[in-house]
Amino acid sequence: MPDWMSTFPGYQQILENCTSLFANVVRTGPVPQHVGFIMDGNRRFARINQIEVKEGHNAGFESLARLLQVCYKCGVRSATIFAFSIENYKRNSFEVDWLMELAKMRFGQMIEKGDLCEEYGIKIRTLGDKSLLPRDVVECLEEAERITANNSKAVLNVCFSYTSRHEITTTIVNILENVKKGLIEPGDITEDMITNNLYTGDQPPLDLLIRTSGVRRLSDFLLWQCHQEHCDIEIIDTLWPEFGTMQMCLLLLKWSFNRTYGRKKHKSKKETKKEKEKST
Repeated sequence: MPDWMSTFPGYQQILENCTSLFANVVRTGPVPQHVGFIMDGNRRFARINQIEVKEGHNAGFESLARLLQVCYKCGVRSATIFAFSIENYKRNSFEVDWLMELAKMRFGQMIEKGDLCEEYGIKIRTLGDKSLLPRDVVECLEEAERITANNSKAVLNVCFSYTSRHEITTTIVNILENVKKGLIEPGDITEDMITNNLYTGDQPPLDLLIRTSGVRRLSDFLLWQCHQEHCDIEIIDTLWPEFGTMQMCLLLLKWSFNRTYGRKKHKSKKETKKEKEKST
């Protein structure tokens, strides 16, 4: 929505009421149980608005908090966010250091205030190669995991120091280790086994992947998960800090509509196979 609209008296209350109304509508139909976010556009947002890059990342975090609230209010059980790629270590050291400080600061706020986690019963999980992270950042992430460990209504997966290639490689190495130990036979290795041993193996299948900023690529994020059946990929032109709650609600409604009506036309291979087995 245009910035000038936010200057009207009562605008925020009206927006919250509309969001709650949309959330109630979304909950009447099928709801994606697992949503992934590629949060792209923070730096471009900073450049366009002539502010420092770190302020663009700050604005991006504020957007994340709003959107997560919408998702959990609508009934989404798991959200997975691409917070920091292993490839991001190649950026200039100032920006990398700032992103680490931002992570510590924001996770610290979650720990101290924790309103969102308490309200929706969110368990925080960090996914990625923690060995590449500074020790103080690891301690902050692990503290957030520890404090929310007993929450069981919803999950927030934070992919930090992550790439999908690293996740898949780690999974395959772990499976091969079990083969060496004699715990499984080579012939027992299947797609389902790999899926179940990924970082997200104990989560619902990925239903919806959203990328902002209009860039049409997946950037090495949840590559295995998003190619499973019935995962919709939405690429929108909006920059991440400008991605609004109403836009999120509309995407959830679109997903619900496609599941209710589009799925009847496009059945999965597994569903078709089951129907054939029943008819014989």
